[in-house]
Amino acid sequence: MKVIGFTQPGSPDVLTAFDLPAPEPAAGEVLIRVHAAAVNPTDTVKRAGEHADGVSVPGMDAAGILEAIGPGTETDLVMGDAVMAIVVPNGAHGAYSEKIALPAESVVRAPRGIGHVEAASVPMNALTARLALDTLALAPGQTVAVTGAAGAMGGYAVQLAKADGLRVVADAADKDKELVTQLGADTVLPRGADFAERVREEFPDGVDGLIDGAVQEDEITGAVRDGGAVISVRGYDAAGERGVEFRPISVPSYAREHAKLDALRQQVEDGQLSPRVAEEFPAEQAAEAHRRLEGGGVRGRLVLTF
Repeated sequence: MKVIGFTQPGSPDVLTAFDLPAPEPAAGEVLIRVHAAAVNPTDTVKRAGEHADGVSVPGMDAAGILEAIGPGTETDLVMGDAVMAIVVPNGAHGAYSEKIALPAESVVRAPRGIGHVEAASVPMNALTARLALDTLALAPGQTVAVTGAAGAMGGYAVQLAKADGLRVVADAADKDKELVTQLGADTVLPRGADFAERVREEFPDGVDGLIDGAVQEDEITGAVRDGGAVISVRGYDAAGERGVEFRPISVPSYAREHAKLDALRQQVEDGQLSPRVAEEFPAEQAAEAHRRLEGGGVRGRLVLTF
């Protein structure tokens, strides 16, 4: 099978096509013929800094067709189903592959009415947003702020927070204000270093929690009430002022949360979540997709097709 990976870390140009043996699903696993794999910031970090032992393959989102079921695997999926999955990359095991074997818990049917490319934009980013909200554990009626709200994870966080009954205040550049409003944010404020001050103008006591999709870290703690919490998606774990707590999250901890991934599938079908694809690239153009993502300003996900 063809994979897109690298043997030495570096610029996007290190990404190249390799021919590797196709995997066989073991007990508890299923095999997916991948048709689409999303490109995420975690992929670019891996490519730029991971020293590989052999071929390293990025990619945390896969969508395609279920091709085989491992011996003794318990699943309601059947061969031929259109599916989507979250992948925890490890060495040559990554979503930028024509075929991938995964734990059955990491795979669900793709939402009805969308294609492989759209489905590939959902699992990792939506599960990250779900984990962020579960970690905050706010009650309906409380207020959550979201930075990076026009991005893929941030947009899902806005939509899921509204579905949870929360009040949402989000940031946006002028060009993205309409998008973020359509996603459901109750209050949209200009993005930037003064976001915390602008939040306090609207919410003098501060918001109950904040999901830091823009990775502003200490810069945005002022937006949160005394004793509130900030969700860090990049491992930031400093002691906050006024009892504000940073809570780092890592989506691999939800990689086998089958019920949560399937609930996201249902929310897409119900119109509560909107898959967003910025652009498609043939898998062989993965380097260009990485350059595009690292250039900034991408709204939605870039997706590789196989």
